[in-house]
Amino acid sequence: MTFAEKLRKARKESGMSQELLAEKLGVSRQAVTKWETDKGIPDIENMIVISNLFGISLDELLSNEKHSTDRRRFLYESKTEYDIDGPKIFDMKLGGAAALTVKGHSEEKVIVLLASNDIDSVAEDFKVKIDDLKRRIDIDVKRKNKMTEAKAKEGLFIEVLLPDKYLDHIEIECNCNEIGLDNLVCENIEYKGKTSICHVASVKGTFEVDSNSDLSVDLDDFEGSFELNQVSATSRLSVPADYDFGAVVKGIKNSITYEVGGVEAEDFSAEDSKNTIELNGSRSELVICKESAVEV
Repeated sequence: MTFAEKLRKARKESGMSQELLAEKLGVSRQAVTKWETDKGIPDIENMIVISNLFGISLDELLSNEKHSTDRRRFLYESKTEYDIDGPKIFDMKLGGAAALTVKGHSEEKVIVLLASNDIDSVAEDFKVKIDDLKRRIDIDVKRKNKMTEAKAKEGLFIEVLLPDKYLDHIEIECNCNEIGLDNLVCENIEYKGKTSICHVASVKGTFEVDSNSDLSVDLDDFEGSFELNQVSATSRLSVPADYDFGAVVKGIKNSITYEVGGVEAEDFSAEDSKNTIELNGSRSELVICKESAVEV
């Protein structure tokens, strides 16, 4: 397990929210989110506090942690590849997983990697089925041998690599704790299912998220329209300090509020912007937050 996974697991097992952990450490909630999504690690002082707080030694916290940007290493992996020869609509039904990452790459093929540190029979217990239907590619991950969704959500990590030059439309159905999009330029990306953490980096297009879970969203590098559709949910969305966007509230009894540096703030959205953050659905709240600008 990476440090991010260990921190998230320890925090949840203790029944502690990200807000409470941030308060105990004297940092922002966004900092905790970054640590739990492999975007960075705490400094040594906070690492010592975390060690004492959860009763986990520093050696154990940092074992298997070479660098925060290194690709995760897994004990068990299964890879499926399929060549693509033209623009496609990619329709993915992936079932349950601990985490899902969808990335663009330069090769003219789809690569689906299933990985785990806990499920030693990952190649036997999961089957990747890829169907090429004219302008559509269906990608399904099916469970076998009495493998349950509960086990998959604890120990299965899915990474899907899609060809940059052939991205037309991406549809994703999955129930996972964490989803990440990276290096994608696509007119429309849709995600439907349960998730708790959503990280977006180097993505351009329209990204629609249909999930009734309380979400922690990190728009690290995003150009386009982020559209969140929820019912009776309370979510948070972090943007860079200098990110320019317009905010739109649709649906029934929805609201958007703002925070800067963990403190409630006035609306800092812009009316005329090429980027949009939209909340739709009903009876849901979205807090858009950013860190305070660093004074030079």
